[in-house]
Amino acid sequence: MVGFVLIAVMVTTPSRQTSAQQPDPEIRRTIDRMFDAMRAKDTTLLRSVFDSSARLVTTFTTREGQPAARSIPIDRFIGFIAGATAKPDERIYDVEVRQADNLATVWARYTFYAGDQLSHCGYDAFQLSRSAQGWKIFAIADTQRREGCAP
Repeated sequence: MVGFVLIAVMVTTPSRQTSAQQPDPEIRRTIDRMFDAMRAKDTTLLRSVFDSSARLVTTFTTREGQPAARSIPIDRFIGFIAGATAKPDERIYDVEVRQADNLATVWARYTFYAGDQLSHCGYDAFQLSRSAQGWKIFAIADTQRREGCAP
């Protein structure tokens, strides 16, 4: 009888762990809008997917073999896209989206083309938060390399 009561209590007591939240599809759509805006060099659309305080951090290895990182504010990134002489075309693969409440992380492999020319590749890590205006990117970090970039 004690065993039955113990099992009944265990089955009816809610777990303290929460199940994984199914990511909001709008998270991925926000990332896709960013890449569409880059390809079209549409700075208005591009700006709309970012939080005004967003920053981009690129990690890389120097010619001397040392790890390094460079951070730029979103306005500078948008300026780079607007002034690009060749169409910026970043393509992502193996996309993983995770969400908890109003926070989301998107992790993906990418290849970046300037026009038809492969420029570099690596991994992207996006951080997004949900606001009254929808999902906004508040940080992007990436790796960059020029070798081993097969899609």
